Amino acid sequence: MKVTVATALELREPTSWLFGGPTLGPMVSRYDLSQDGLSRLLADEPGYRVRQVWEGLHDHGVGPDQLTVLPKRLRARLAAEPALRPGLDCALETVSEGGDTVKWLWALHDGRRIETVLMHYPRRSTVCISSQAGCAMGCGFCATGQAGFDRHLSTGEMVEQVVRARAAATTSGRRLSNVVFMGMGEPLANYDHVWAAALRLHDDLGLSARHLTISTVGIVPGIRRLAGEHLPVNLAVSLHAANDGLRDELVPINRRYPLATVVEACEAYLGAHGRRLSFEWALIAGVNDRPTDAGELARLARPLAAHVNLIPLNPTPGYPARGSAPEQVRAFRDRLRDLGVNATVRRNRGTGIDAACGQLRAGAGEAAVTVGRLPD
Repeated sequence: MKVTVATALELREPTSWLFGGPTLGPMVSRYDLSQDGLSRLLADEPGYRVRQVWEGLHDHGVGPDQLTVLPKRLRARLAAEPALRPGLDCALETVSEGGDTVKWLWALHDGRRIETVLMHYPRRSTVCISSQAGCAMGCGFCATGQAGFDRHLSTGEMVEQVVRARAAATTSGRRLSNVVFMGMGEPLANYDHVWAAALRLHDDLGLSARHLTISTVGIVPGIRRLAGEHLPVNLAVSLHAANDGLRDELVPINRRYPLATVVEACEAYLGAHGRRLSFEWALIAGVNDRPTDAGELARLARPLAAHVNLIPLNPTPGYPARGSAPEQVRAFRDRLRDLGVNATVRRNRGTGIDAACGQLRAGAGEAAVTVGRLPD
């Protein structure tokens, strides 16, 4: 095992002319740079150099120092340009024994840490990216929620997670096909950066809108904003309970946006885009895995034609309850199907490598460790 200590990169906040449109925050990743901003950085170079650097970043996922189409003097200049430095420094990488799940712990410029998970399936490869360092939603069963909120991620920090995962998938002979904003943080609490990242993934990395999914615990204003956007991405709502009493306990934001308002916002989204809605449901033994819970969920899901993803709860040190046993998971799924709901069980991926949101960061402590393959 090789152990390395990650050092934080210095804070970089170039002037707003580097951004296209309104400034959304500090530039901390080379992928925060807009094409107009890159043009200004290269104002003394031929116009085609801008295209070469932009395509290098987005089509090939490499920095300007690796672009052999550029002259050495320009490569050296751009390698020293703060706006073109990477924003993610790998603090820890874990790979499951079969290689089907890879998880990264990234150190950011200010010492904050986030996680990204790449999952290979028979017919697709999906990356789950973080949208915040930490999370303010306070869901007690989630390792990220237990850790609290640090800050929003920039657009570039999100795009860079995808680019780095795409490179890893390519190295293993796979093609990255799907992106889910379902890692650390609440995406719709960081709406402007998240939506700008979704546009960049679609417009510049070439990912189809049908392969982009934005998750939320039920931030109603954000769902309504999504309904008004032109890009029909998929919407996933982390529900976990289908009555307000239990959901108030499991997902505290429900006290502000109760289920009736969440359902209304989902109806508006479906009316605007006609895309399939997903409900995420972490099955917790004796808490939300009973036949009555299945009945309440079915009553919500059927009118929306929502697909239900069942996920046995990953254990976390800060939450005493356990995930439902396999036989209870199957019984809950079968009950939903009997009630006319399309439901699937999502297999826990990488439990042995702390692949649930926030687990890797919580377990790594302050020292950053680089590791090889670990057993599932």
